[in-house]
Amino acid sequence: MKLSLHGRIGAIALTGALALSLAACGSDDPTGSGDTTDAPAQTSELSGDLNGAGATSQEKAMDAWRAGFQSANPDVNINYDPVGSGGGRTQFLDGSVDFAGSDSALSAEELESAKAICTTEAIDLPQYISPIAVVFNLEGVTELNLSAATIAGIFDNKITTWDAPEIAAENPDATLPATAITPVHRSDESGTTKNFTDYLAKASGGAWTYEADGNWPFQTGESAQGTSGVIQAVQGADGTIAYADNSAVGTLGVASIKVGEEWVAPSEEGAAAAVDASPRDDERAEHDIVIKIDRETTQAGAYPLILISYGVACLQYDTAEKADLVKGFLSYVVSAEGQAAAEEAAGSAPLSDALRTDVQAAIDAITAAA
Repeated sequence: MKLSLHGRIGAIALTGALALSLAACGSDDPTGSGDTTDAPAQTSELSGDLNGAGATSQEKAMDAWRAGFQSANPDVNINYDPVGSGGGRTQFLDGSVDFAGSDSALSAEELESAKAICTTEAIDLPQYISPIAVVFNLEGVTELNLSAATIAGIFDNKITTWDAPEIAAENPDATLPATAITPVHRSDESGTTKNFTDYLAKASGGAWTYEADGNWPFQTGESAQGTSGVIQAVQGADGTIAYADNSAVGTLGVASIKVGEEWVAPSEEGAAAAVDASPRDDERAEHDIVIKIDRETTQAGAYPLILISYGVACLQYDTAEKADLVKGFLSYVVSAEGQAAAEEAAGSAPLSDALRTDVQAAIDAITAAA
């Protein structure tokens, strides 16, 4: 007997949980690619392809989500092209992909455009919370304190050497060379860039005079494509500095930012505290969940230079098969198991129980056209 929609999604959750439980009990093959002699019978009825594109920030998390979900649903193939947030939203809005990953929520104009490809409307679903690290490559220096105003001056090419008075004042115990500073920014439209420039615009006390934007506001300085390109550029030259998802930092130096009277390094806990201190956008539709990040919070331990990466989906799809695939996958992504997989793979901050409950309710509202 064919399961109902509710029953099929329940089977997905049960199968995924069982697979993860087995992995936790000592399996050396968490993706199910080895010996399955003692594995339980597969109960998932889902099959087909699900195509997505978007943010490079959540690429490591997406790899973990795809592996976990496809292990429990072997007849499903999930593709994700990490083209950047702007590229992902473009492909979603022209109907090329079924869902997008974006480090910024859909704008009012994009929500209106989405009505042409979604039977009703599109929704934004928080699924990945991560600090944006200010990373640098400076010989002999691995840690720095940099306020928002100082970071703004560096990226606006007004602070040009590492021994500048502004940097020295915030790092009295550091030995700073006279090396020239080379800021590196994203060349592609990027949600990471939009979150970074939003932080500078709101937290720098007027030192950053540009509006938040996914495109870098001017063309001077060095640029690179995607998160990996930015990290490679910083790794490749002494004196460089950039912004990138904290999961990609590696061995580069990382700055602590000023929050109130504290210097706070990027961390999962700091990112979660910043989300807890931030309100939701109450002008959004019922199932469109967007967080208005408080970049100026002074809450102890909060790290407000963060990104919240969204899953962008239609509230209604043309077919039940597609709606089931989207609901099943996104339900796994925001589940406790999916969030734990992302935390392990990318160092992201898991969604709080309250936020996860609300996001799951929005996913449950996805339907198929009659």
